[in-house]
This record gives sequence, structure tokens and C-alpha cells, in this order.
Amino acid sequence: MVHLMEELLERLNQDELELFWTQAWLVWNQCNSLLHGGRLKVPSSLNTRAEEYITEFRSAQNRLDVQRTQQPIGDIWQPLPPEEFKLNFDAAVFSDLGRTGYGAIIRNEKGEVMAAMTASGPMVHNNDEAEFLACRKAIEFGVDAGFSRLIVEGDNINVTRAISSSLENTSPFGNVVDDIRHLLRSLQWVSVGYIRKGGNQVAHVLAQFARNTLDEDVYWMEDSPPLVVEALYRDLSLL
Repeated sequence: MVHLMEELLERLNQDELELFWTQAWLVWNQCNSLLHGGRLKVPSSLNTRAEEYITEFRSAQNRLDVQRTQQPIGDIWQPLPPEEFKLNFDAAVFSDLGRTGYGAIIRNEKGEVMAAMTASGPMVHNNDEAEFLACRKAIEFGVDAGFSRLIVEGDNINVTRAISSSLENTSPFGNVVDDIRHLLRSLQWVSVGYIRKGGNQVAHVLAQFARNTLDEDVYWMEDSPPLVVEALYRDLSLL
């Protein structure tokens, strides 16, 4: 592996190195996607997809320029007790495409990424519906990934209140709320909390990125998605 790195550094410039490692990650991610029931992508599209990922990552870096400024406590991702994990989720509505995007990230007490997801869903009538669907998808992902102790956070107060309440939900989203509560009951321990958008940026970026992956869900296990590196650093730098 060391020899390979030396050869690459000697033969490739910075842009070529970025392309190579992104291609390598795409091959790994394709294998991971197939294990989760995804579809095989056409190998000939590898270069195009790698270039698109790099462009999106650079764009995210520009949008999420890290500034070490004091911010209200509700705008900052907060560490959690040892042996527990925090799941943040968010939704994005792509009206021009008739689709929605879901993003989810699970981190440990050190802020290290344990699992992440970007996925897409059908068009919705309003933002609350998108957030409820994103919440259900995120918790399903957490349960399937084997997590049993979760702090669940989202930036939509209507969603966090509804899923943490014991009262019957008679809204149009009642069936989704019931599904979420059922998933929460399957966990060994769970806490539901609300966080303002400033502290939910990693999940937000993942939800927005679903615009580029509408035909498949993308998963990362114990690996930081390249597109959220700046947002992850921002969270840790503000602690």
C-alpha cells in the first residue's frame, strides 16, 4: 500500500489523485450498495460520476466555509455520552424533479462517523411530509445498521414533537408517525430531540446530495462521506 501511494504521488498531479481516489471509493461503494440490494451501475460511467462527485464536493466546500465564531448553543452539534450514538436526519424537496431527498448521519461521542446515508423519495405536498418520511427512512437505516441506542435529532419541531408524543396522531401523516414510533420502540434506548438548522448541516448536505443520486440510495459505513467533510469539521471546530 505504501509503495502504491509513492507511485501515485510521483506520477499523478493533485487533480488526477483526487479523481483516482474518488473512482476507488465509487468501486467500493458499488460493492457496498449491491450488498444492500442496490443495482449495478454501468462501469463506463465511472469517470463521469467521479468528476460529478468531485465538483459537488468542491461546491460544498465553498458553501460551508468554516468560521470559528461563537454561535447559539442550539446551532451547534453537541457531543453525547459514551456508548451512545446520535442520528441526525434532514429532508430536501426537489420540486423541479418531482422528488425528495433524505439525509442521515450517525456519529459517536467523539463526532466520528459510524454510518451515513443519502436517499431519494417521491414528491410530497409540503416540507413536513418530507421531514416525516426522511425521519422514518433514517431510523430504518439506523436499525438495519445494528444500532440499538440512539439520540435522534431533526430540525423540524413538528416532527420531533409528534414522534416523541404518546398521543394518537390524527394528522395526514399519522400512519408515518406510527411507523416511526414502532421503529423507536424496537431500540434498546432512544431519545428524541430538536436542533436548529445550524447544528444539522451534515444531514442537510446529505439530503441535498440526493439530487445527484435519484436512482439509488448511497450508504457509508464507518467512513466519512467526502461531500460532508467540511460540515463535519465545522461541527467539531465549534465545540
